[in-house]
Amino acid sequence: MTAPMLPDSHIARAITQYVRDTASDMLFQHSARVYWWGALLGDKLGLAFDPELLYAAAMFHDIGITPHYHGSRQRFEVDGANAARDFLRGHGIAEQDIEKVWLAIALHTTPGIPEHMHPEIRLVQAGAGMDMVGRGMDAIPAAERDRVLAAHPRGHGFAHDVIDTFYEGLKHRPETTFGTFNDDFLAFRDPAFQRGNLCSLLLAAHP
Repeated sequence: MTAPMLPDSHIARAITQYVRDTASDMLFQHSARVYWWGALLGDKLGLAFDPELLYAAAMFHDIGITPHYHGSRQRFEVDGANAARDFLRGHGIAEQDIEKVWLAIALHTTPGIPEHMHPEIRLVQAGAGMDMVGRGMDAIPAAERDRVLAAHPRGHGFAHDVIDTFYEGLKHRPETTFGTFNDDFLAFRDPAFQRGNLCSLLLAAHP
């Protein structure tokens, strides 16, 4: 089995430029690493995935947290999925492939579901988990990890940059974090933040 490669196509280059122009360098490097972790894992597991679709989903997966969307009232994952869909439609990608990318982005913070879906969907979530908290990283050989990190450095302040970026992107739409771990960013940065609680809502509706 050949090692995964970065897609070399007009649309992949257009995606790279779009994300470079839209996201911070931290998010760009993170998204590129998500592609590589996902592609390397998919190769190791023998999954049949489309590298171009995986690249599109990985590179767009956090676009919805960028400043352009700070006024949005939707989940940032949906904003990113919609942006990818519009971009891919503008490049003539088939709707069934666009749907895979949309779902990969929209579900990447939803645990327990993506691993049962198309490989591109599974691998974006897996790659994001690897890059954010190291989950499953031992599946990637050390030499491959070093190669990816040399090309797309994490930087010493990555964790704090991520927390700051997500707090700024979510503080105006805290209701969209209900039911996800994204409320952790708000709770960490804002001591006054009150998490939603389904049991409290249930008891208030049916005392």
